[in-house]
Amino acid sequence: MGDSAMWVAAFTGGTAVFASWVTNLGNVRAARVQAEALAQAQHRGRVRELRRAAYLDLMERAHVVGELYRRVLDAFHEIPSPDQQLTRLEDLRSELREAYAPLMHSVRVVVLEGPSATAVAAQAVLDAALKVNRCLWHITCGDADARARFDEVREAYLRCQGRFVESARTAMEAS
Repeated sequence: MGDSAMWVAAFTGGTAVFASWVTNLGNVRAARVQAEALAQAQHRGRVRELRRAAYLDLMERAHVVGELYRRVLDAFHEIPSPDQQLTRLEDLRSELREAYAPLMHSVRVVVLEGPSATAVAAQAVLDAALKVNRCLWHITCGDADARARFDEVREAYLRCQGRFVESARTAMEAS
């Protein structure tokens, strides 16, 4: 009987060690899976916040440019003298040049952050702003048809701005 008690004790001890090892292995795997899930969730949250900040910055920059375009319209309606109007338009063109670089930077950040539909919408805002700025330049050069085109390209800019906002909203809802 002494020998079988020894074998039972050894077998029981071995089983306990093996069970402990299996439990430990399971705990390590569970901890690894949990750590990976947490890291992925933190990464998704960080990406979401970066995108949100990029989208908000672009919206702000686009609004500033849009406000300058509105001031151009005000100059057309409020300043009767062609010389004074031209002076005001030149001043506004200068302000638009200063506002264009931050807008371009914001678009590049959005293009980098994605997703692609939002990047395309952001690029469309920049392209539309370029068209409005060129049209304004043609106005200051005396192009008679440019004034009528200004209204069209400004409206196109505003539509692009609206499409970007919708695209950004959709991207934020999806993330």
